[in-house]
Amino acid sequence: MKSVTGLVLAMMLAPAAAMAQNTVPATNGPITFTPLQHASVQVEWNGKVIQVDPAQGDASKAKPGDLVLVTDIHGDHLNPDMLAKVRKSGAPVVMPEAVKTQAGDKIPAPVELLANGQKKDVAGINVEAVPMYNLTRGPSAGQLFHTKGRGNGYILTLGGKRVYFAGDTECTPEMKALRNIDVAFIPMNLPYTMPPSEAADCVKAFKPAVVYPYHYMGQKPEEFQAALKGSGIDVRLLNWYPAAAGRGQ
Repeated sequence: MKSVTGLVLAMMLAPAAAMAQNTVPATNGPITFTPLQHASVQVEWNGKVIQVDPAQGDASKAKPGDLVLVTDIHGDHLNPDMLAKVRKSGAPVVMPEAVKTQAGDKIPAPVELLANGQKKDVAGINVEAVPMYNLTRGPSAGQLFHTKGRGNGYILTLGGKRVYFAGDTECTPEMKALRNIDVAFIPMNLPYTMPPSEAADCVKAFKPAVVYPYHYMGQKPEEFQAALKGSGIDVRLLNWYPAAAGRGQ
């Protein structure tokens, strides 16, 4: 009888534990993160829905966004068709100039252009654009997959918490210099960003309270988690690849 009771209790607690992995407490209610796929993240807080890089995954499982953020021009971040499916009518889309140039009128207004280092309140949420770029990795000698200034990482302030979406980047000086980050989403796939070991070293430099590895196709996020053991940083692993997907950049 005890074993049956224990099994029932475990089954009841499992959804709560999974929910805890997806949420962070904040003023005016918790922040909830839902991975759609690869770099596509749904964020919910205080009745608002924010879609970050809605480019992959099942759009039918996403909620309409009050705000949309796009980090870069590559197809695993910029997908105007999917973006349109998860965007509320009239919701602003924040993007760098390069994304606007590439997407053109496929993403209709309202559009907010932010460059690295700029901040703005959009849809009632403070959005800060930060650099994301490669230091050494590229398709050939003298070239980089992501050049400095083209794309944006973003820091959102939600209920007093600073939430950082790194985008496609290596361990840049700007990332290591970040401070007071409560939640960080960090990429780790080769050859486009960095391996789990480099990502872990970078995270140790700016010490977010919670970190989610994402954008890790072909890598083992468990290696990232192991490298941060004993650091005091809460590493949370979510399922970013519910189905086969194309190559991420």
